[in-house]
Amino acid sequence: MFRGRSRHTLDSKGRLAVPARFKEVLAQKADDRLVVTNHDACLWAFARDDWSAIEKKAASLPQFNEAAQAYLRYFISGAVECPIKQGRITIPPDLRERGALQKDVVLVGELKRFEIWDRERWEEEFERARSSFPEVSRALSELGI
Repeated sequence: MFRGRSRHTLDSKGRLAVPARFKEVLAQKADDRLVVTNHDACLWAFARDDWSAIEKKAASLPQFNEAAQAYLRYFISGAVECPIKQGRITIPPDLRERGALQKDVVLVGELKRFEIWDRERWEEEFERARSSFPEVSRALSELGI
């Protein structure tokens, strides 16, 4: 599982170092690639087997459902397999643009995936999450979490 937050630097070619603890997760899965796609204000990165489960579900969506079409067009079509070379992945220019990634980024572990945020955007999002946490915690406790 991907856990923790860490700050990193994206170089001019879009190369990003994958934290050692994330590489350990991938090594346990015998995987040397990540699938990266766009999501809201950041990018999401998945191990290939977790991404395959998402694709399998997406393939069974009704073809003429508008919500399904929007999901496929935005989320699924944005996916790119990024091989890990020398401990880094290269994020393609269109995904860097979609995530508004500049030089300073934050990687945020979220169990089956991790997010890649522009640092300034992350700080704003983290503040929103922090301020809503007491209310969210109560709602989640009602669900048994």
